[in-house]
Amino acid sequence: MPCVYISTNLDLDAVDTDPVFSQATTALASIIGRPEHLVMVILKGSVAISFNGNKEPAAYAEVVSMGGINREVKRKLIATLGTILENNLSIPRTRFFVKVYDTTVGRSKI
Repeated sequence: MPCVYISTNLDLDAVDTDPVFSQATTALASIIGRPEHLVMVILKGSVAISFNGNKEPAAYAEVVSMGGINREVKRKLIATLGTILENNLSIPRTRFFVKVYDTTVGRSKI
């Protein structure tokens, strides 16, 4: 089950976040190759984030998946999530950081 946890310093109370949820769900499913009904998206606002020494709009995300992650998938995830945040929350790509983690890497097959 792929999951993306997005934290931002923006106050999201008055923001329509539905497009972020739907677009992130579709993106993770298509890029990682899993069905949408298995994708989880968590979006948390008003998180204390300082980036480059200031508190202008910024975001941090973690993508976790059981398989399906390689170098090309990471690149696509980073680019696509950056576009989603820039288009829907006006967070510049230069103020977005993402960690992509595959839980099966390093596990021996039994």
